[in-house]
Amino acid sequence: MSTLEYQVTGMTCGHCEMSVREEVSEVAGVDDIQVSAQTGKLVVSGSDDIDDAQVLAAVEEAGYTAARI
Repeated sequence: MSTLEYQVTGMTCGHCEMSVREEVSEVAGVDDIQVSAQTGKLVVSGSDDIDDAQVLAAVEEAGYTAARI
């Protein structure tokens, strides 16, 4: 089980969370996504290894920036 945690900047609402969730769900190996606009946290889990660069790119594609924490 692999779990990665990120701090996402720019999210302000539920729509923001949905946008991030949609993009990150397309990353190979991702099984579970927890995202909160209120805290700015994104937690990604999967049974296989998850490519950190792909998660960051997916968040950027959604229109936000993220940093691994």
